Amino acid sequence: MTRRPAATAALAALTLAAAALLTACGPTAAPADGPDSSQVQQMQQKVDAADSAAAQADDNAGQDN
Repeated sequence: MTRRPAATAALAALTLAAAALLTACGPTAAPADGPDSSQVQQMQQKVDAADSAAAQADDNAGQDN
């Protein structure tokens, strides 16, 4: 299966965005007693949304071929 360059670029952008979000909320950004559970939930939702968008882009690229 060949992928279109636009879908591949979109998937790469989503991966970079997820990595940036995870890096921004790393151990240095957390208080001394650890991350707040609401922060963890928010980050998990963002990661899940990025994963879902990447899967949708991959599915769309597969359907276009």
